Amino acid sequence: MKKIVCALLAGGAGFAAVTGAFAHALLDHAVPGVGSTVQSSPRELEISFTQNIVASFSGATLTTADGAALAAGKGVVDPSNPSALRVPIGHALKPGTYVVNWHVVSVDTHHTSGSYKFTVAP
Repeated sequence: MKKIVCALLAGGAGFAAVTGAFAHALLDHAVPGVGSTVQSSPRELEISFTQNIVASFSGATLTTADGAALAAGKGVVDPSNPSALRVPIGHALKPGTYVVNWHVVSVDTHHTSGSYKFTVAP
């Protein structure tokens, strides 16, 4: 019985290691935060993922809540944190709700995308 339990535990640990190796880059956290309200316009978006990402295939756009596109700079991968995408915002955002639409390719070549909102309310 003890051998069976050990074999099951070893197999489960191996499965967990394999599934972790094939995981996608998912949104870990962002600044401004997902669903947050900030008192002043951010100068940039910082979007962090659960895996390192490939800069040339990753990016983000910023829109108003009603879908109007806003000018934002090209996203760059943070050299000190290769799982973070930084997107400069070229101008001050007016009070309101904004939508960040992101897409990334992780270093294991998996593509993921998503969106989140934040609000500027001075």
